[in-house]
Amino acid sequence: MNTLSKIVIPVFVIFVIFYGFKHKTNIYDSFLEGAKEGLIITFNIFPSIIAMVFAINIFLDSNFVPFILGIFQNFFELIHIPMEIMPMALLRPISGTASLAIMNDIFIASSPDSYVGRLASVLQGCTDTTIYVLALYFGSIGIKKIRYSLAVGLFADLVGITVAFLITAILF
Repeated sequence: MNTLSKIVIPVFVIFVIFYGFKHKTNIYDSFLEGAKEGLIITFNIFPSIIAMVFAINIFLDSNFVPFILGIFQNFFELIHIPMEIMPMALLRPISGTASLAIMNDIFIASSPDSYVGRLASVLQGCTDTTIYVLALYFGSIGIKKIRYSLAVGLFADLVGITVAFLITAILF
């Protein structure tokens, strides 16, 4: 397998070169044009990425998450939802990296095979980083009116979180 992985990319490059020669395409100019388009896209996306990283750091450093979770702690205990998973459920729509870090902490504290570890894994698969996706992709192409997309995306995340809790409670 290791040998195969070392030869796949060179074989693909050789295939592209021969394909270009066969179709009489200027491969080098096509490559340069694609590289220019990639740089333009990168420059368009970069401000959105910086804004999202800045906003996420402010959100995490403000201790807003523990404050909100403290308010609802009795409710979560009443419906048998572990408090360890709630920061991940709250941050998953905002930041994939933050939710992965929380999931890693859960794995270290409880193990991946524990109920909380399995719940974290299912939650990671049932939800998406809605706010990040909207900021990055919509911002890169200049879409400003995201109200309905945000509402639908956050509703889908709420459904995903709910389904993750139900599936994990039923199966594990």
